[in-house]
Amino acid sequence: MIRVLLLAGTAEARALAEALAGISGLAVNASLAGVTTDPAPIAVETRRGGYGGATGLAQYLADHGIAAVIDATHPFAAQMATNAVLACTATTTPRLRLLRPPWPPTGNWRSFPDLTTASAALPPGAHVLLTSGRKEIAPFAARPDLTCLLRVIEPVANLPGHITQLIARPPFTLDAELALMRSHAITHLVSKNAGGPGRAKLDAAARLNLPILMIERPAPPPGPTVATVEAAVAWLRETVAIDA
Repeated sequence: MIRVLLLAGTAEARALAEALAGISGLAVNASLAGVTTDPAPIAVETRRGGYGGATGLAQYLADHGIAAVIDATHPFAAQMATNAVLACTATTTPRLRLLRPPWPPTGNWRSFPDLTTASAALPPGAHVLLTSGRKEIAPFAARPDLTCLLRVIEPVANLPGHITQLIARPPFTLDAELALMRSHAITHLVSKNAGGPGRAKLDAAARLNLPILMIERPAPPPGPTVATVEAAVAWLRETVAIDA
């Protein structure tokens, strides 16, 4: 049995798991960080939680006889991507990064390296739609002169009064995004360049001529990278000699 570790957490990871699930002689174990309490189901055996850094991951690879690792984590999961490189290098385990392409600029788009600089660029009195996740809210919590609508999948505790949260799970349509921005008098959109199909918010902001403050991706670590599930299956077929 050929054992493969799939570092998951994205729609591409779920699609890849489905593509690999029925291949004879292949055992795929998907891994989730455990940040989301109710993640979408994955078609293969799944574990949740960390490994204890690169050293712990390397030990896991060795203990479980992992023949290959496919890193299909979020484009902004920089620490996990780095740990995967270090662990695979230490154990000489073949590794592939499945990384969807970023969104191209549209409308009134401004690029920023991080949320701190993006927050500093917002003018006082701005009504901001935050779609940048639930973990890095501090730069906006420190700006009581803003009115922020934070859209998240799961609730965030202890938000300051100028930040209202909207619990919602994608996908979102263009019409729904336009209605949301108009009903909340949104003046600025802050997002991360995750790429993928969920770009309706960008198209809505561009149609309304709202400034888009986009956090660009961290540079991925060196190593082989593909953009599609089909290319990932082909790489695995060539790397561990499966009949896919």
